Amino acid sequence: MGKFFDMDSPVMRVLNRVADLMIMNFLMIICCIPIITAGAAFTAMHYVLLKIVRGEEGYLIRGFFKSFKLNFKQATLIWLVMLLVVAVYIGDCVIFNYSGMNFPKALMIAVVVVAILLLMMAVYVFPLQARFENSIKNTLKNALILAFANLPKTVLMMVCYAIPLVIGYFSDYALIFIFMFGISAPAYAAAYLYSGIFKKLEPESEEISSDLDFSLKIEEESEENDG
Repeated sequence: MGKFFDMDSPVMRVLNRVADLMIMNFLMIICCIPIITAGAAFTAMHYVLLKIVRGEEGYLIRGFFKSFKLNFKQATLIWLVMLLVVAVYIGDCVIFNYSGMNFPKALMIAVVVVAILLLMMAVYVFPLQARFENSIKNTLKNALILAFANLPKTVLMMVCYAIPLVIGYFSDYALIFIFMFGISAPAYAAAYLYSGIFKKLEPESEEISSDLDFSLKIEEESEENDG
């Protein structure tokens, strides 16, 4: 029994990870309530989860709020851009369904394609913001590039994020699970998938620090490789 409750035992490691995800989910819910702060919250969550996946975790709450503060301005601007696009998309859907007008099929297909592209980009944009230093324009563009360059993993990440929504739709009892793990658990699974992708874009040697001192521009890296 002593080994069973040892902090390094597999059972205790799993329980510790479950506790970390519960805390992270609670932080996300609290920090997303003002809505406008959601972008910084998603960035901070991915910063912490990527460190956990790579075995570099330190103080979870301290790391979360440190990233939240340092990325607040740019992550919020990215979030507002995405909200604007979503608002336009919802407006288009309302017009299509309730205006009584007949729109070209090609236009409706184009709107659906834009929505899919937005979702593909969304699974990378905040992890990129958390891990790499770049402009808003390049972060959004690189998110879309990575989404297409790693399409199978992109689809898997989208599935991970969709699972809590599907479960919640079919079962009211699942709301407790969603409240406890609905945001952090899918993001944790996604971190496993994009961690390897990011490794290819990072410097070969890098000091591990609890600070946000990573700096790498993906596009500059690509230009150097092409040269």
